[in-house]
Amino acid sequence: MDLLSIFHNIYGKSEKTILQFFSPGRINLIGEHVDYNGGYVLPGAINLGIYGVMSPRNDTKIYLKSMDFPNEVEVDLNKAIEYKIEDGWGNYAKGIIKYLLEDGYSLKGCNILIKGDLPNGAGLSSSAALEVLIGYMLLFLIQKPEEIDKKYLALLGQRVENKFIGVNSGIMDQFTVANAKKDHALLLNTQHLSSEYIPCYLNGYSLVIMNTNKRRELASSNYNQRRQECENALETIKKAKKAALNNLCECTLDDLKYIKNEVEYKRARHVITENQRVIKAANLLKNNDLKGFGELLVQSHNSLKHDYEVTGFELDTIVEEALKIPNCLGARMTGAGFGGCAIALVEENIVDSFIKSVSKNYHQKTKLTPEFYITTLEDGVRQI
Repeated sequence: MDLLSIFHNIYGKSEKTILQFFSPGRINLIGEHVDYNGGYVLPGAINLGIYGVMSPRNDTKIYLKSMDFPNEVEVDLNKAIEYKIEDGWGNYAKGIIKYLLEDGYSLKGCNILIKGDLPNGAGLSSSAALEVLIGYMLLFLIQKPEEIDKKYLALLGQRVENKFIGVNSGIMDQFTVANAKKDHALLLNTQHLSSEYIPCYLNGYSLVIMNTNKRRELASSNYNQRRQECENALETIKKAKKAALNNLCECTLDDLKYIKNEVEYKRARHVITENQRVIKAANLLKNNDLKGFGELLVQSHNSLKHDYEVTGFELDTIVEEALKIPNCLGARMTGAGFGGCAIALVEENIVDSFIKSVSKNYHQKTKLTPEFYITTLEDGVRQI
């Protein structure tokens, strides 16, 4: 049964307009763990995401239901909105509603039903997809689509993560979900939020997401630790140079000589070199140099493995197995790490045998069964 039919069953066949939307997940092609260090990232939106159906109501209530989780969430626009642990996924939506109201938007009551096809816990940014979707749907009721400020929407989602949910995340995920363009990656400067669309026509190659099916339990605690290590490295460089630096990506490899702490040295080296790889990758894609781009993916993974130490056995294994296959141009982990997904750039006509081979060898070594998604780069949040 499709989502629209389920919506009718739950909320009845209203005479009112029923609107349908899609908010994509995202993959980061290259530029990992630099978004909170003020550098460049190169993400894109994918053809997996979250679907939403909405109809307006005549009162001040917003009802939110997900086909992926059992709980329904009810928000009264006239009452204070607070985080409640038992609301689970609904807290992301509640945070969006709370801050839209605080920012002076006159929201309207509505019924919302959502369903996603993003694998949970895989690091494809389901929370950002949800935040941007809810924000877009609610603004759609009170604004023309072309008036909805996508940059505001991205910052709104980040604000919910940081202040309402309590996750110290960067801006990349929400910005990508809100602003992505089909067949393009977004070269995003995370300090200034300036961006450029980079053509990404994969001519004869496919972008394959490889889900390790190792959930990212360690990701949040290690994420905060890595942020701290980067901040420490930046402070060390600032003191030594007596320079007013805003973030680590403003530093050069030469600045590493000031860092005596070995761990912080490695973290800073990853951030600075990864930022350089992103700029190089954007230029290679503009020139349609997929081979060169694939080589950068491998360099990125090695840096995340050895210098940033966020890969782990499962991600390393799936990347190693992918790279053993002829006509796989490159592979790397994507997302926060410690499980989740990797991406591979694979010649189109060998994708089936690639999946079979990597799956078998990965399972032998990890006893986990991976999942594979052949993805395309798509537009950001939209009405469908």
